[in-house]
Amino acid sequence: MKRILMLAAALLAAPAAAQTVAITNGRVAIGDGSPLIQNGTVLIRNGRVVAAGSNVAIPADAQRIDAQGRWVTPGIIAGLTQLGLAEVGAIGLDNDTGADKSPFSAAIDVAPAINSAASSFAITRARGVTRAFVAPDTTTDIFGGQGALINTSNDTNVVDRARLFQYVELGEQGTSRAGGSRGAAHVWFRNAMLEARDYARNPSGYSGGRDADALLMRADVAALVPVMQGRMPLLVRVNRAADILQVLALRSEFPNLKLVLVDAAEGWMVARQIAAAGIPVITSALTDLPDAFESLGATQSNFGRMRAAGVKVALGEIGAQPRNTKQSAGNLVALAKIPGAEGLSWDDALAAATSWPAEAFGLGGEFGSLRPGRRGDVVIWDGDPLELATAPVLMLIDGVQQPLETRQTKLRDRYRTPQEGVLPKAYER
Repeated sequence: MKRILMLAAALLAAPAAAQTVAITNGRVAIGDGSPLIQNGTVLIRNGRVVAAGSNVAIPADAQRIDAQGRWVTPGIIAGLTQLGLAEVGAIGLDNDTGADKSPFSAAIDVAPAINSAASSFAITRARGVTRAFVAPDTTTDIFGGQGALINTSNDTNVVDRARLFQYVELGEQGTSRAGGSRGAAHVWFRNAMLEARDYARNPSGYSGGRDADALLMRADVAALVPVMQGRMPLLVRVNRAADILQVLALRSEFPNLKLVLVDAAEGWMVARQIAAAGIPVITSALTDLPDAFESLGATQSNFGRMRAAGVKVALGEIGAQPRNTKQSAGNLVALAKIPGAEGLSWDDALAAATSWPAEAFGLGGEFGSLRPGRRGDVVIWDGDPLELATAPVLMLIDGVQQPLETRQTKLRDRYRTPQEGVLPKAYER
């Protein structure tokens, strides 16, 4: 451990843009579901993975870090979060997760609201998370707005992709937002898509806030044009099996929609239809009890059953703590060992928290694994990364080492061995 920390200090002192880093002697997991590579090497140059495997040629100019047999993986990707949108959610002025007093909905962009100085950033990073997809809440209607991909680096510029996807509710929440019925929610959605089509054909028709017959504001309908045209993923939060089938049927009217299902608590009941449609799902690992009428069929085997049916599933749960993503992946491994339950193998569980979220958003060629050409997001762990008590000992984001201390660890170190004169006045004898 001491030697790793010494090498990490040398790495931190080197110019970030010129770094070539070779992490050697590790238990390397690529993050794509493939088996572990014993005594493996990960080579990073200019912030990108060059190679990862058992027989990697190491350039003479590379800075070597001996992992000493420890686990080496891609950074964890939190599939759907609200990281950076609120320091204290109960304080309205600090909470940017939704805008219940705004006339806008689909046009809202979360990127300007993300605060990388929030204490949750350091805590999330210290649990091995290097990237996160951030989504807004719905408030005034069924659309929440445009989400983003961010990194958790110790930097002020953490937004990787702004306006990456649109978020919409078409289950019970959408029902309440649209006026009281699922029928109303679907009419609202169809009308929005038709207005987006009309706007794309004749933007000048929206010379004011909206045209004479439109329900949506100009900015909202403009934001939905790339959704209608299939250039922006549409994340649809839905749980009931019947609701899921209704969402799948939207493709018959709007064939360009690039759909991604969120939550899908009863997805296992219609898994074959989801798989046949080729639509990814982002869901939690252990939604095992119904918390609403739309999730009466909830089961802890939902994730595993959908995966077994051929659905492309990734870990993520809006509103949950992104730092718990690796714990959720570990729960999926545990489920595979329970008679009658359906979980994942260790290799697939890691992929569910790394490459699969990136693939759900069409970004698997850029993030989420240690395949050549991917971003250099690498974590060395002090044990099995899917075990609850395991923590990173070194983290790279885009090939640059990141600090792993948090306010909590600073307080721990300060008060672990208190000394006279260095404590606040109240602690002095």
